[in-house]
Amino acid sequence: MEWLWVVAGVVLIALGLNEVFHTLLHPTGRGRLSHFAASTTWNLSSRMGRRGRSLAGPLAAVAVIGSWAALQLVGWSLVYLPFVPDGFSYGSDIRPEDYPAIVEAFYFSVVSMSTLGLGDVYPIEPWLRVFSPLQALIGFALLTAAVAWFLELYPGLGRRRALALRLALMGRAGTSGHLLDMESASSSGVLDSITVALAQARVDLWQNAETYHFTEEEPETSLAAQLPYGLHLARVARRSSDRTVRNSGQMLEEAIDDFADLVRNRFTLRVEGTDEILREYARQHRQRPVEIDESAERASD
Repeated sequence: MEWLWVVAGVVLIALGLNEVFHTLLHPTGRGRLSHFAASTTWNLSSRMGRRGRSLAGPLAAVAVIGSWAALQLVGWSLVYLPFVPDGFSYGSDIRPEDYPAIVEAFYFSVVSMSTLGLGDVYPIEPWLRVFSPLQALIGFALLTAAVAWFLELYPGLGRRRALALRLALMGRAGTSGHLLDMESASSSGVLDSITVALAQARVDLWQNAETYHFTEEEPETSLAAQLPYGLHLARVARRSSDRTVRNSGQMLEEAIDDFADLVRNRFTLRVEGTDEILREYARQHRQRPVEIDESAERASD
């Protein structure tokens, strides 16, 4: 029976390390438990309105890291549990019989993982003396991984917001209204720059799915609000008489379709078609899709 606790603990430890690997190192960037923690936080935040959604991203990141730490703490506690108190030596002023065994196991797990090294209790069981330092190494690695993950999330968010702001500025300038009147090289350059930025945003979302749960207060910096304007630009360009402009418009539209498919498949949106997906994307982010100036569109014909 004692070794069943150890086996259960090892399984939890392995599960936690697997989550870290799939979230940070695997190309898809998606651990199942990490995704569940982030999605649950996202769903709960919807009950708090717009303010709750603005906090959903940071809270989801904390929930993911908390789930990694919890798996390690509980797993190692189960490993230590069968050996409490006989497998440990205690300070002269500590009476281990005054505390439940699970509390003692969890306390040693927390102290080891945090690398505090208080010295008031330490293992004397031979195999524990060999393997318990591994928890300190895992704790240090987990802290490093959490910091690295945060540093990886925010540059991607910055690129996404910069793309949204670029689309917002184009909308203010009425770019769609004179896109077909510009020189073909200029029109293609504008469209291609959006395509490249959107491709980068797609890669960021693919590798770090948790960035989906970060929302923006201002619609000008929300890709969920501004992306329909990018689709409008692409469709205007596809009516051009210039083959280069038409090709750039098609590339941009394909990039938006791919981005929409990724959002739908990864976050199980129950809608079909790029236009519907973009509207649902905006709704989930508490944004209103940018309104297209139909008169400007007619003027471009």
